[in-house]
Amino acid sequence: MAHWARVQQLHGEALQQVGLVYGDNFPIDVRCALAPWIEKQPWEELDPDNPQHDTYLAQIVNTLIQELEAKISTCDNFLMRVKLSEAASDFKQRYSSNPNQLVRIIKHCLQNEMRILQQAEDFCRGLTSHMQVAHNHVQEINLALDKLRNRYQETSNDLRQMQQGQEAFVIQYQESSKRQAQLQQMSGNPEMVARLQHEKDMFDNALRQKVQDLVHLRMNLVDTFHKMILELTEIQKRILDIELIRWKRGQQLAGNGVTFEDNLNQIQDWCEALAEIIWKIRQQIRQVETLCGQVPLNVPGNVMEKITVLNTQITNLLSSLVTSTFIIEKQPPQVMKTNTRFTATVRLLVGSQLSVHMTPPQVKATIISEVQAIALLKNDKVGPGEASGEILNNIGTMEYQQSNRQLSVSFRNMQLRKIKRAEKKGTESVMDEKFSLLFQSQFKVGGGELVFQVWTLSLPVVVIVHGNQEPHAWATVTWDNAFAEPGRVPFQVPEKVNWQEMAEVLSTKFRAATGRELNEDNLQFLAGKIFRNPQYQDGNMMLTWSQFCKEPLPDRSFTFWEWFYAIMKITREHLRTLWIDSLILGFVGRHQAEEMLLKRCNGTFLLRFSDSELGGVTIAWVTDSQQREGQEVFMVQPFTSRDFVIRSLADRISDLKNLLYLYPDIPKDQAFGKYYTYTENQPSSVNGYVRPVLVTQIPGWSGTCGLDSYPGTPQSVMQSPDPGYHDPHNPADMHCDPENYDVYGAEPFGIKVERWM
Repeated sequence: MAHWARVQQLHGEALQQVGLVYGDNFPIDVRCALAPWIEKQPWEELDPDNPQHDTYLAQIVNTLIQELEAKISTCDNFLMRVKLSEAASDFKQRYSSNPNQLVRIIKHCLQNEMRILQQAEDFCRGLTSHMQVAHNHVQEINLALDKLRNRYQETSNDLRQMQQGQEAFVIQYQESSKRQAQLQQMSGNPEMVARLQHEKDMFDNALRQKVQDLVHLRMNLVDTFHKMILELTEIQKRILDIELIRWKRGQQLAGNGVTFEDNLNQIQDWCEALAEIIWKIRQQIRQVETLCGQVPLNVPGNVMEKITVLNTQITNLLSSLVTSTFIIEKQPPQVMKTNTRFTATVRLLVGSQLSVHMTPPQVKATIISEVQAIALLKNDKVGPGEASGEILNNIGTMEYQQSNRQLSVSFRNMQLRKIKRAEKKGTESVMDEKFSLLFQSQFKVGGGELVFQVWTLSLPVVVIVHGNQEPHAWATVTWDNAFAEPGRVPFQVPEKVNWQEMAEVLSTKFRAATGRELNEDNLQFLAGKIFRNPQYQDGNMMLTWSQFCKEPLPDRSFTFWEWFYAIMKITREHLRTLWIDSLILGFVGRHQAEEMLLKRCNGTFLLRFSDSELGGVTIAWVTDSQQREGQEVFMVQPFTSRDFVIRSLADRISDLKNLLYLYPDIPKDQAFGKYYTYTENQPSSVNGYVRPVLVTQIPGWSGTCGLDSYPGTPQSVMQSPDPGYHDPHNPADMHCDPENYDVYGAEPFGIKVERWM
């Protein structure tokens, strides 16, 4: 299919983009009318800047005008005839003496047309709806940048004409002055005077026309530059204030486990394109300023003042671009422990385009407080000696990677030696205090013509000195990451948030840590716990910071967040695969677990997170009661990470032979078999030694522990129950000290004993 025929099949935005490629210099009507002829010409082989091609280029342009005139004579559409006639006249007037310029314009239009066509055809070849939106989004920005490049080409041509016009003006002015001098010397020769006067009048008329042309050209250039700066400002705002801010927000949310779509390389491409266009236009404006100074003319509208203003505006745009694209590609840890090594990476997105790497800049990192960060945003500087701590290895030199065009520096061995804290108020703790790493540098652009002082702040950092401070520090970081608003005063966050927003945060964070998100039942249980109301139903209820991590849970010495964080930690470290396979019910209360199990057959069990012990996991199972008629639910004292370091949860479940079915009715070995680390097929001895096996045992239930299932194991080494154990079948033990009961305050039962057999 012919190229133009494919273009005509485009729809919507792609078709509009093609229309924007063509302007007054080469109307799209001409492209359409002469499509077959245009596509037969070897445009790619033609070089308008090669003097050897000048003759052939002139023939091409002459033939194009002839073809256009022939098309006009056979065209039936009146409006089309008018448009083509105007184009033909314009081509003759503007390009008869400069055919190379028309060829240059045509080549540029065709190249952009082909690019848009290919993008549109790729777009139609099976992209998903999400990718389609993203592609359109990228395409819009690319189109705006292409439009600016086209405008730059046009102003380059106008500048060339202006320079040539001024040169011609100077030559004719000198000729006119020469004739004037000759006239003064030839006063005695009337014939010679008349000839010289005639020549001088011709030069003067030409000079007046040149002046009008130059004035018109200068005014048009100023107007064009003004429009281009407005367009540049708009697209730069979109890239920096929307795309880059969205990337930074995504980076922050990734700290809470949200999937991060890292399109920083795409943003760098846009920023580099912007930097190139801005720098070139700045050079053009300065060239106009120079040319106007060489040939002062009485131009209306204070053109010289406008050029000065344009120069200031374009320089400010460049300054904003450079300072905004100095970013932290890899954030330092948001919970930072003193005297512990940490890393960070800083990058300049326009470094390669502006040749900043030719004089490699140094970057310095310091840590500042929240108050200092506020002052920095107000005054754009931090005074010397005002750091809030001491960081080792905090100075690095930016390096340029040719392969990916990235100018960056990686701090690999930074270490916070000490921290200076602010005075605390009320219930504030050191884990509520936020700091930030400040990265500073100085960039030279244009061989030192422009010098930019740049800085950027990291995400909020909480500094701790001991591991037991980590849970609350992560509460501060999690709340900040989730609810920080763009453009906030550092580091303000709302005091209360909607529960639905927090539920999403908890689920996302749990998924990132453990591999599976929380379901609606889990979130309902968490809502009841955090609002201290098991019957919680209101999804729009507001949750305060204090409820989240300050106020202890009822009858407990720990907060909701400390409880949740401990569960997340033990699940990540010891129970991840079981959680992913949905073998752990987890978030279910004691009474709800009893109600669920009492409806099932004996030996049915479930796994739930402890309400009373941080990071605890208990086994609840149902069996016939030996004290009363009917079934009874028992719960093992919670296991913690210390227990799972010794023996896994799956192996412990295998040890307890009274456990038969995972709720609701899945045979135990079917559910957990693939996670057992001990099997009956393993040899009972190794190298002549009897192989010891660690077995989980519940005192008082030894008859169901299946000791015979470990062949070759001498049972004579069986130890007696621990002194603190109380037999539930012994009436004398029914009134024992409550402290010896299990942590749930129910049966004096759930004691776990490790046995070597």
